[in-house]
Amino acid sequence: MANRIEVKTGIGTDVYRPSGLATEVSGRDVRGAEKWRDERAGCGNPTCTRGWLRFLKDRRRPVFEGQWGCSIECVQAIVGAAVRRELGEGHVAEEDPNHMHRVPLGLVLLAQGLITKPQLQQALDAQRRAGHGRIGSWLVAECGLKEERVTRALGLQWNCPVLPMEGFDPAAMARLAPKVLVERVGMVPLRIAAGRILYLAFEDHLDASAAFAMERMSGLKVESGLVDGVQLKTARQRLCECEFVDAAFEPVADIDDMLGKITLMLGKLQPRASRLVRVHQFYWLRMWLETGAMSTRDGGVPVSREDVVDRIYSMGFES
Repeated sequence: MANRIEVKTGIGTDVYRPSGLATEVSGRDVRGAEKWRDERAGCGNPTCTRGWLRFLKDRRRPVFEGQWGCSIECVQAIVGAAVRRELGEGHVAEEDPNHMHRVPLGLVLLAQGLITKPQLQQALDAQRRAGHGRIGSWLVAECGLKEERVTRALGLQWNCPVLPMEGFDPAAMARLAPKVLVERVGMVPLRIAAGRILYLAFEDHLDASAAFAMERMSGLKVESGLVDGVQLKTARQRLCECEFVDAAFEPVADIDDMLGKITLMLGKLQPRASRLVRVHQFYWLRMWLETGAMSTRDGGVPVSREDVVDRIYSMGFES
């Protein structure tokens, strides 16, 4: 037959017609062309040029941030866009701009009548002699101020709530974030409340970068607040004793090294879903290997540790 080239694909014989040639198109060929257009639209890499070969690929995996890549090159291009995005979002402030000119904690405590001027001066002198430490800690150590009062004043200073510990389920919360982030960043996820709100606790200041990353990774609305140091330390210890999602820390030399490792990991594990977020110097990749691993009610919250894998990448940092 003129102007027809048969191509063996392993799943049947396809017919390729050079462009610009007037040929009769059968119903089977129309369906094949429609399938080709659907598959072409499926690749998440806008510069993909693989054309009709895409239909040979399994479009179900790997999926990265809702996009499928038809080849390792296309997966790398999709991941590269996400890495560049995270580099741009690395400027997320550790302090909310609204709190850049906060009233000093000592003055908040003084205004609330929780300490006296001599007590504040005593704590400031001790802090100056030592050359380290926070004023709240020195007020507790030197003046016997109760820690919960310091936490209450910090809540006023940061304009955020002091969170209660009721409802804290460490075994469930351990599925929300890698252990290295809990330990290094200082956050403790406390509970998921009605309305799909995740309460995230810190000791003496809020961390906007951590809260933003948790919100994007979990798909939940995050409310940050403070918990006094003793309670938070106990909660963190209980949390770290639980089983977390399987994770590995991987130092990387540079951005290209990290991009290559993420791409290879996606190609190896072929996840049904995956996401990348940045928390300070950490780049956290979470992969859901099966669709059942992701909760339909709570977005990205794993229903169990099974079929979920974390990788944490960082440049110039040792675990």
